[in-house]
Amino acid sequence: MQKVRVDKWIWSIRLIKSRSRATRACKDGDVLKDGVKLKPAQTIETGDVIQFRKNGFTYTVKVIQLLEKRVGAAIAATCYEDLTPEEEYLKYESWFNRKKKSEFREKGLGRPTKKDRREIERLKNML
Repeated sequence: MQKVRVDKWIWSIRLIKSRSRATRACKDGDVLKDGVKLKPAQTIETGDVIQFRKNGFTYTVKVIQLLEKRVGAAIAATCYEDLTPEEEYLKYESWFNRKKKSEFREKGLGRPTKKDRREIERLKNML
């Protein structure tokens, strides 16, 4: 059975942008297999389930095909199965929607006064 270094694999299937970032992610403990942190040189096999944290989200993928060299995105997508729970993707959507919404203020009212600002902050803290 063939084995591949974990940092090479996550880089080759385009889950992480560069090989050095993949190595850094392993060293920082962001890449896990069965709940155990993986070092960059540890090997993985077909059928292994890998979790990795990226930008505050935890992705879970199952190894379908092993690669050592970087391939195109279309080929790379066939080399793993995405097992990431739906809640992780919803977490991203809620974060994105929360970022884009801001307070609404009627046009022409100008900047809020100190009293208005305190009222706004009090209301935000209640939510």
